[in-house]
Amino acid sequence: MSLTPSTSANLQSTRMKKEESFLGKLGGTLIRKKKSKEVSDLHEEGRNAINAPLLPSGTEIYPEDTLLEENAERMMLDPTSRENLKFSDLLKVLIEWINSELEEDRIIVKDLEEDCYDGQVLQKLFEKLSGRKLNVAEVTQSEIGQKQKLTTVLEAVNHLLRPHGWTIEWSVDAIHSKNLVAIVYLLVALAMHFQAPIRLPEHVSVQVVVVKKREGILQTAVMTKELTSTTEMMMGKFERDAFDTLLDHAPDKLNVVKSSLITFVNKHLNKLNLEVTELESQFADGVYLILLMGLLEDYFVPLYNFFLTPENFEQKVHNVAFAFELMQDGGLKKPKARPEDVVNLNLKSTLRVLYNLFTNYKNSD
Repeated sequence: MSLTPSTSANLQSTRMKKEESFLGKLGGTLIRKKKSKEVSDLHEEGRNAINAPLLPSGTEIYPEDTLLEENAERMMLDPTSRENLKFSDLLKVLIEWINSELEEDRIIVKDLEEDCYDGQVLQKLFEKLSGRKLNVAEVTQSEIGQKQKLTTVLEAVNHLLRPHGWTIEWSVDAIHSKNLVAIVYLLVALAMHFQAPIRLPEHVSVQVVVVKKREGILQTAVMTKELTSTTEMMMGKFERDAFDTLLDHAPDKLNVVKSSLITFVNKHLNKLNLEVTELESQFADGVYLILLMGLLEDYFVPLYNFFLTPENFEQKVHNVAFAFELMQDGGLKKPKARPEDVVNLNLKSTLRVLYNLFTNYKNSD
């Protein structure tokens, strides 16, 4: 059937109207979806503004934070604190200390968060420091197994540290969730308690963001956490000994003790034409300690084993640490003092070391 020009024009007009009607509906749908998305984004932006009014710039609230149970909280390190040089130094010192302690186990720690969260490194470290074997599985891959191991390790740590005044700033969940602040708190406490031969940076503080859920709404706050104070204050958490009492309550007797120790060391050092008049300063570089041990044990210490004229802090620490090794080789217990404290002219530390020698060698010629 052939169409007249009039009929053809009518069909074309009808088709165009249908297409316009379809496009109009499609456009309306797209516009409505776009508006709906904008409204949703606006609601989300508003919710975040309400839920996180104190959140510092650069810090994100992660999805797991929104899943917090009512009245629960989560603590995160403020990213700006990672750029803190003293905090970076603290992490470096702790990592080097752990690797030194666990060298025989062929364990190498590179990142505290990634390497400590499952409990394996913490278990080995505690066993090495305490000389105590924990009843835990050696390798655990599952989350449940890892948390069980952490529970055993932390129970042992807390039982040891709590009587000495340490505030427990760590937990199984915090460690397992790779909370760096909690991990550092724990390692600092272990290092100080076991008198690790390291020098922790003093007065290290970081900013943390604490996220809490109250009535279904996330609330945030920024807090400052002090990870280390002074070495003297941190050491003060441990049991005080006779020298603490002597210095605090009987300073008049201190000179008597110092005089006795000076007489003792000079009795032996005089054989090398050496004489001591100031205990804290003249033993600070470790040279006299090394020579004294050789005299007490009747052997010559090769000069290549130590720095006869140390020029910096590290060389002095090396000397004092070497003297400590000689003491242990002679059957003495490991000195409670740290080499760094002797180098830093800490009188109590020097007195403890020398008194230990005095009690063991006072009858030696």
